Amino acid sequence: MSSTLIISLILLIIIAIAVKSVIHRIRHGSACCGQRDAAPKKVKVSDKNKANYPFEYRMTIDGMHCSNCVRFVENAINSVEGLWAIVDLGKKEAHILAKNKMEQKYLEKIILDAGYTPLSFEIVKE
Repeated sequence: MSSTLIISLILLIIIAIAVKSVIHRIRHGSACCGQRDAAPKKVKVSDKNKANYPFEYRMTIDGMHCSNCVRFVENAINSVEGLWAIVDLGKKEAHILAKNKMEQKYLEKIILDAGYTPLSFEIVKE
């Protein structure tokens, strides 16, 4: 009888750990990008009038796997004055609006510094 009780307790502990892990993943996403905590707060662009952003660029980005990854890339771009990014995880690309003409290397450096790999760069509108 005591061995049955011990086995039952061990199974309950395993189930409790699994449930806690699932709840954490639902709340905070997976740990694919090295983040086990909540995603960082979203950097909001102060000027959301698209008419003020005459330049548009599109970049394909490698290494994004979850919503936390998207948040890291958007935050990296949106933290630069005059830039506004919308990142699509499914397409693995960032649509970047800019108030001023931007050099490809400058935008690629922002992505690299965030920990991701820029694959392609396209000028949508200049």
